[in-house]
Amino acid sequence: MLKIIAIVIAVVIAAVLIYAATLPDTFRVERSASIKAPPEKIFPLINDLHSMQTWSAWEKVDPGMKRAHSGAASGTGAVYEWEGNKDIGQGRMEITESSPSRVSIRMDFIQPFAARNTVEFTLKPEGDATRVTQAIFGPSPYISKLFGLFCSMDKMIGEKFEESLAGLKSIAEK
Repeated sequence: MLKIIAIVIAVVIAAVLIYAATLPDTFRVERSASIKAPPEKIFPLINDLHSMQTWSAWEKVDPGMKRAHSGAASGTGAVYEWEGNKDIGQGRMEITESSPSRVSIRMDFIQPFAARNTVEFTLKPEGDATRVTQAIFGPSPYISKLFGLFCSMDKMIGEKFEESLAGLKSIAEK
C-alpha cells in the first residue's frame, strides 16, 4: 500500500513538473484606467521617476526603502534604483523610450531573484479623458512557470497596478 502511495505521489509531482514546462516562455500583466485629464498632464508624472513616489503602490510596500536617482532628470536615460525589505527587494529601472504616448522602462530585479523585464505605460486620448495602460512583460523561465502554478502573478502584480493607476488618477485629476 505504501509503495502505491509513493508511486502516485511521484506521478503527480512528475505531471506538475512536466505541465509547468509546457507553459508559455513569456508573461504579460497589464491593467488600464480612464483618467479625466489630458495626456500632457499625466505624461510628466510617469516620465519623471521621482514622481512615482507620489502615486506608485510599490512605494508604500516599504516606506523606509533606500532610493537613488541618476542619469537624466526625466525621460530616456533616467534611472531609479531601490533597496528595500524582503517584500520589495532590490532593483533598478531605466527609462529606455519616452514619448507623449508611451514610456518604456527596463526593470532589472536583483533581489529576491534576478530578472529583467519591461514596464510600459501607454497613454491614449479618449474624449475628455486618457486611457492609461500599465504593463509588465518579459521572459518566464522554468522556475517562474512552476511558481505561477501556485501563485497568480497576474493577481499579485495586477492588484498593485490597479492601486498605482488609482494613485496616478487621483493626482492627475486634481
